[in-house]
Amino acid sequence: MAASDGYLREVTVPSYLKSKLDSAKQRLTDPVVHADLIQIVKTVIAVVVAWLIAVKLVDLPQAFLAPWAALLTVHATVYRTLRRGVQQVGANVIGVLLAFVVAISIGVNFLTFGLAVLVALVVGRHRVLAGEGVTVATTTLVVLTLGYSQDSEILAARLLDSAIGIAVGVVVNFLVFPPLNDRSAAKQVDAVDDELGALFNDLAADIEAGYDEEDAEVWVNRTRDLDGDIDRAWVVVDEAEESGRLNFRMRRVGSGDGPNFSEVLHRLEQAVAETRSMARTLQRETRDASRWAPEFRARWLDMVKELGEAISAADANRLHQMRDRIEDLRVSLSSQLFADPCWPVYGAMLVNLRNISGAMDVVAAAQPVVSPRDRAKTARNAKDATVSRP
Repeated sequence: MAASDGYLREVTVPSYLKSKLDSAKQRLTDPVVHADLIQIVKTVIAVVVAWLIAVKLVDLPQAFLAPWAALLTVHATVYRTLRRGVQQVGANVIGVLLAFVVAISIGVNFLTFGLAVLVALVVGRHRVLAGEGVTVATTTLVVLTLGYSQDSEILAARLLDSAIGIAVGVVVNFLVFPPLNDRSAAKQVDAVDDELGALFNDLAADIEAGYDEEDAEVWVNRTRDLDGDIDRAWVVVDEAEESGRLNFRMRRVGSGDGPNFSEVLHRLEQAVAETRSMARTLQRETRDASRWAPEFRARWLDMVKELGEAISAADANRLHQMRDRIEDLRVSLSSQLFADPCWPVYGAMLVNLRNISGAMDVVAAAQPVVSPRDRAKTARNAKDATVSRP
């Protein structure tokens, strides 16, 4: 706002600057960005604390394994941090012992150096260590190259060094704002059905305007993009479920009633697959669509428009009613158009619509998809409002 003649007038913000500010605001409020930033800060804290403990408190010489182990230990969930911490303890012990055995029994030269790394990588592939072969090999290399392999006191210090880093990483991730990724999962799941509704709206507009094979290929490619979004959502949902294990924040929040992310994603997978099937059929029918019976084309296109609107509005009741209307349309047209050469295509298109509406009514009923924390917060606010009401 700027002053002019004693009055305030609004300063016009350039559209590109407004777009940048809106984008920055969206990023700052993104739960995925929040989670990443918190993990980065926690990792830095764990590294610094591990180094201070090893150097200042325990007085270990050359305490480089402590911050390195802490860096590798802090993971996206408390459960994974603890699990990987135990695995890294085993990997470090094996690496130190392997270097000691090689140096004592064979000596250190280029052949035994290669042999030690080979054995470390092979041992690290065992399922108990879950791919910690690089950790085993790295520890072996450090001990051998720095000449600690024949000094039992130094070897014990290196084991203690690693243990400090791992312990600090586990404790920091457990106590300092332990990650709870339910909001990230809710955001990821919620975005997919919005994209599907937009696809249906565009598909209906293209058909009404007169589509071609290139338009149909765009629809198919957009369903592939949706598949990618769903795959990414599954990763986030699995991580969110794991983040609740051994997490005191989740026990405090509770799960409550609400949508099951997995069920919603299964339904979205079905809806996207049916949409791609319909798009492929339309692509094959590009030239023959002009021969479709007018009574089918008009009523089917109305159904596509309505389905897109219902998905975009997350109207579960409307989607549920559409299944019955699609079935009624199929029955009524089957008596009129059964002899039409295009009837198999009509039937396939109606089945696609029926299956999509059947899958999406459950998704719509779950809207808005929110995290257990937000559900609990909403429930608490509603309870407080009820209690405070006279």
